[in-house]
Parts: sequence; C-alpha cells; structure tokens
Amino acid sequence: MSEAPLIGKVALVTGAARRIGRSIALRLASEGADVIVNYRSSKSEADETVAQIAATGRRAMAIHADVAKRIDVLTMFTAVEREFGRLDILVNNAGMFFPAKFEDLTEEQWDTILDANLKSQFLCSQSAAVMLRRSGQGRIINFASLGGLLAWPAYVHYCVSKAGVIMLTRCLARALAPEITVNAIAPGTISFPGDAPEIAEDFIRRAPLRRTGGPEDIDDTVVFLAQSPFITGQVIVVDGGRTLT
Repeated sequence: MSEAPLIGKVALVTGAARRIGRSIALRLASEGADVIVNYRSSKSEADETVAQIAATGRRAMAIHADVAKRIDVLTMFTAVEREFGRLDILVNNAGMFFPAKFEDLTEEQWDTILDANLKSQFLCSQSAAVMLRRSGQGRIINFASLGGLLAWPAYVHYCVSKAGVIMLTRCLARALAPEITVNAIAPGTISFPGDAPEIAEDFIRRAPLRRTGGPEDIDDTVVFLAQSPFITGQVIVVDGGRTLT
C-alpha cells in the first residue's frame, strides 16, 4: 500500500463540518484525497475544516447544501464537477438522531428523520453516480447505525431510517456495479472529547470490549472501504461487539 493511497482521488463527505464527518474529511485528506466538505448550518466549522485540509497541501472546498433537498444536491454536485472535474468517493454521513415516544411521534418528526437519514443518501448517490462511474473506481460509503440492526422503541423513526439505509446500500451495490462499490458502516457509540460520560455508560456495559469507539475507528473503516475493489453491498459493524449481546 502506498504512503498516500488516495492520492489523485476526490472525495465528498456530507455533514463534514463536525464530529465524525469532520474526522473522516481530515483523514481522507491525510491519505491523499482532495475533499469537498458539505455542511448545512455549521459554516464556521466547515471553513475551519477546509483550512486544516488546505494546510496539508490538499485541495478542499466547503459547499453549503441541505442534502435532503434535490435542488441543493444538484447544485452541490454541479459545483463539484465544475471545480474538481471528477468524484471518486462519496461518504453519506449527514444524519439526525433524536428520541420520540411512539405514541407521540408526529408526522413531521417522521418525515424529518427519514429525509435527513435516508432520502439524503438516495439523492446524493443518484446525483453522484455519473461522476463515480466515470472514475471507474467509484466508492459510495453510507452511514447506517446499530439502530438499523437493533429495535429501539424510543427511536422507531430513527431505526426505520437506518434500516432503509442498509437496504438502499444493498440495492445500489447491484444497481451501480461494476463501476461503483457501495457499502455501509454501522457505528456503535463513538466518543469525542467533552462528551458527557453518562451517554456511553449503557453501551460500555453491554459491549464485550467494554469501551466506546473513537473517531479513528470509523476513519480506518472509511479508508479501508475507499480502497477495497472487491467488497460491495456490505454493512461493516464497528461497535466493539455490542450487537453480540
């Protein structure tokens, strides 16, 4: 494996201004990729991420777009085509998470979470497909969740959206082959500095490895899938064994 295995590649990460998205964008740049940083509301954080990438010598660009809206998505990928002329890796990271008691779950809440977590990945994958096919080694990496594999009664809307991501991944893996691979990552609890420790207590108690993951655990998986030419339609669970219990 070369020192910079993604040199010459262009990647777009949705929801890349903060937390996991930001960490992924920085890691892809460190592996040689030029990176488009998508954001919806966190402009200052997106600009800071772009500045950090640019400081490494890679090209970077922040693009504002609500990826649950087709017009925003089309405008974003038009800008990518104009500024970079290619796209090799799409990371569908943007999403939303909040609890709601099933009996009180509103239609608006249902639509909001399905749009943010599932519709956005459909729209971005569809719009990116032409450029990814042209690459000849296109990669789509979707973000699912343990919620797409486990039943959480306080998060029915969220679990359904992430289960949809898993089936979207499998369908696209067939629809876009052989030029594009499509895989998903289902993270367990990922901790960042400053997170409240009580948020992770239940996860740590249930996970065989007795710890939460760090952003580097997700970054490593993204880079692995970005390079792999023979894995497609899979859900890579990165959860310290939580789904075993």
